[in-house]
Amino acid sequence: MPTDLLREIPGPAGRLEARLDLPSGAPRAIAVVAHPHPQFGGTMHTRAVHEAAKALTGIGVAALRFNFRGVGLSAGSFDEGMGEQEDFRAALDFAAARVPTLPILAAGMSFGSWVAMTVGAADRRVALLLAIAAPANRYDYKALHTSITPTFFIHGEEDEVTPLRFVRKLYGEVPAPKELVVIEGADHVFDGKASLVAEAVEDLLGDFDIGWEHNAS
Repeated sequence: MPTDLLREIPGPAGRLEARLDLPSGAPRAIAVVAHPHPQFGGTMHTRAVHEAAKALTGIGVAALRFNFRGVGLSAGSFDEGMGEQEDFRAALDFAAARVPTLPILAAGMSFGSWVAMTVGAADRRVALLLAIAAPANRYDYKALHTSITPTFFIHGEEDEVTPLRFVRKLYGEVPAPKELVVIEGADHVFDGKASLVAEAVEDLLGDFDIGWEHNAS
């Protein structure tokens, strides 16, 4: 997989360590992908995040992963989600500046999904939202309740952190277009089933017109 390694993204608390994975041909969109909670071992290298990024490149979407402040080589320290939202906005700005003509996807896993959905739902540049293992029983996803941006969910059937019923409830509160994929037997981190996250991403987004909002404008 062709890869453009980035040393940093300018962030509000200093540089953010990042990696941009590129598809084999010209990208049709770019995704900004946020990782799980920094205080519980989440990084841009978390297996399911890596698999999701790989799947995105497989369907022609460039995938920008980055470490939140205080993680890896990123400057700063954990800021209870508020600073992490600013980090995500900085990553969106970087993506928009790098490929200004392409639609942008906002994606994230666990804590990162809350950050990505909160920021992405309010950003008119974002054409699609993707939440993986959304901890809907621990964070407020109210930003999605009035969003018209297409929203996709991937969740583990046996998620021990956020039982599936909480995500089904959130899903019912989100306006269409939307879709939920449940991965049978998977826990919160998709242990032993991370490759199925990649398959779900490909199935959900492979034929989806990511640029629908931009094409209509």
